[in-house]
Amino acid sequence: MKTEILYGIHPVYEALSARRRHIHRIYLQKDNPSGRLARLGSIADSQGVRVERIGSGELKTHAGAAGHQGVAARVGPYPLTAVSDLLSATEARSRPLFLIMLDNILDPQNLGAIIRTALCVGIDGVIMPKDRSAPISPAVSRASAGALEHIRLSRVTNLVQTIKQCKKSGLWIMGLDKGAEQCLYDGDMTGSLAIVLGGEQKGIRPLVKKHCDFLVAIPQRGAVDSLNVSVAAAVAMYEAFRQRQKD
Repeated sequence: MKTEILYGIHPVYEALSARRRHIHRIYLQKDNPSGRLARLGSIADSQGVRVERIGSGELKTHAGAAGHQGVAARVGPYPLTAVSDLLSATEARSRPLFLIMLDNILDPQNLGAIIRTALCVGIDGVIMPKDRSAPISPAVSRASAGALEHIRLSRVTNLVQTIKQCKKSGLWIMGLDKGAEQCLYDGDMTGSLAIVLGGEQKGIRPLVKKHCDFLVAIPQRGAVDSLNVSVAAAVAMYEAFRQRQKD
């Protein structure tokens, strides 16, 4: 079975908490007296996960990075969710569906930051293409402070076809585009919604943009041309969250 190494306190803790991946083994730095590491070891023991206490050098070799914070975990692949499951699982919900679609997000740090915010606002799922996207990796889990381990994420072959599928299920598709005439704060985000976000360099691809129901822009002042995509994503998601909290 294919495995990978998560490293850092938050990613490993959240993987244990979420229980979505098979965790083969936890590695703890044996000469580190941290109480947080001791707690991780206790949680792993309670779940029947094998714990090995090893030296810092060996741990760095396993993690492939110096910033392991004294812990790493050998885990199974990240569990992806089918788009059809995202859509069907929410039909019985009392609140409207809330998704984000990511087009051309290539930086793992940006992807992780977006996923962290998405979990905070209660996103029902993240959809991104298999190509032209950062891989779902331990680096993304670390950048998300472990939020990746809880989020439901789909990777699709064709984002345009997925948009059409979402529209058939009653979602409105809102694209975030700095050239849009409509202001973000004037958009209605109270119904079933998917927010489409593009990469920093090129934004949303033209064909994807064409299939959005409407486009909105974040108002700005100052000399800087645009916001970082993870910041723009946070602004848009929290505006939608604010509007949806009215109910």
